[in-house]
Amino acid sequence: MTIERRQASVARGVATAHPIEVVRAEGARVWDANGKEYLDFIGGIGVVNVGHNHPRVVRAMRLQLERFTHVCFQVATYAPYVELAERLDALVSGARSQPLPSSRASSSQPLSSSRGAFSQPLPSPSSSRAAYKTLLLTTGAEAVENAVKIARAYTNRPAVIAFDGGFHGRTLLGMTLTATGSLYRQNFGPFAPEVYHAPFPHALHGVSTEAALRALEHLFATRVPRDRVAAFLVEPQLGEGGFVPAPPEFLKELRRLATAYGIVLVLDEIQTGFGRTGRMFAFQHFGIEPDLMTLAKSLGGGLPLSAVVGKAEIMDAPAPGGLGGTYSGNPLACAAALAVLDVFEEEGLLERSQALGAQLHAGLTGLQSRFPRVAEVRGLGCMLAIELSSEGESAVELTQRILDEARARGLLLLRCGPHKNAIRFLPPLNAMRDDIDRALAILEGAFQASLSA
Repeated sequence: MTIERRQASVARGVATAHPIEVVRAEGARVWDANGKEYLDFIGGIGVVNVGHNHPRVVRAMRLQLERFTHVCFQVATYAPYVELAERLDALVSGARSQPLPSSRASSSQPLSSSRGAFSQPLPSPSSSRAAYKTLLLTTGAEAVENAVKIARAYTNRPAVIAFDGGFHGRTLLGMTLTATGSLYRQNFGPFAPEVYHAPFPHALHGVSTEAALRALEHLFATRVPRDRVAAFLVEPQLGEGGFVPAPPEFLKELRRLATAYGIVLVLDEIQTGFGRTGRMFAFQHFGIEPDLMTLAKSLGGGLPLSAVVGKAEIMDAPAPGGLGGTYSGNPLACAAALAVLDVFEEEGLLERSQALGAQLHAGLTGLQSRFPRVAEVRGLGCMLAIELSSEGESAVELTQRILDEARARGLLLLRCGPHKNAIRFLPPLNAMRDDIDRALAILEGAFQASLSA
């Protein structure tokens, strides 16, 4: 079997969460080599927000495949890149001007399932060309590295402040910026210079917004003065770090400090973007406006594609030739991304994300009431997690046992958090309500079996 062959041919450092071989995928389901069906609530780690093999995305890729697959945008311009840049510029501009949800953007509640601001058609490209610009790339890590380059070019400053729990990639700079777990760093140093970390608020673990902001001020006073800082880099809701939403007052204060001291505010929306939190972008929950935003994962509908979208004045800081990459903005991936945006509009996926998130949150809260080992249910929209507490047994071991039991019953889930004792839920945004109900039933059975083992 492929899994046995893998041991002899694939580097040991590439870990795989589940010992199965996927041979087919569609919508919210995958099938293994033995024909067993699974509900996939991992989605390639947040990549297939529109589901596996969406017909519109597949059709768009097929059409582009018959035209050309690669010329390199630094060699010659092609329409899919430019059209996608226009649409991303318009989306960010439109998202910036949308009203905030009235009451449910807290760190522990999903958004309401009622129709919101995005029930209207998405903005047209002509609405924002003067305000925002886009750089297309290949991976999330590449987007983060380029956002740092752009911020440094714009400010002529070297330092970057990232936050505990953040995950920003596996490249040298990405690893340096990441503060999710020592596993990602191992013995790969020395790391990139002029990167500093500050606490990210999480009340469950005793870090209040006030304490986090005091620590940031202490960092300014003792390690790096404000006028040396090019950028703040922060996830509005931690991804790999545990699906912890930032308190609104924390992000608002970062925005204030960035404006006051000429610091570029970079929001890493690689996992939170494209409807995952119930809004097109997570920053819409918080009443702030980023200077730069990194995007990837669900953008390409399964193909490698990422972007930096930001204010035109900042994006234009690097001189011609300073940005790019051989495969950046590959035309096949751009065609897929344009189809992904069409699916969002035509299928009302933002409203579906809100409704599915509310259904899932209610089910997880019910699970918490029946199983005291669930210490917290958290997240925004359809980006939710439960964290398990340790009570006489390692929460890490219990978490893994639950995941293994859920897989045996036909549900694929993944861990997250610095201690890997949280379970994350990333169903496709066009999953059915019955899929959520079935997943919750499987999860309850996995809890019962794992706690009695």
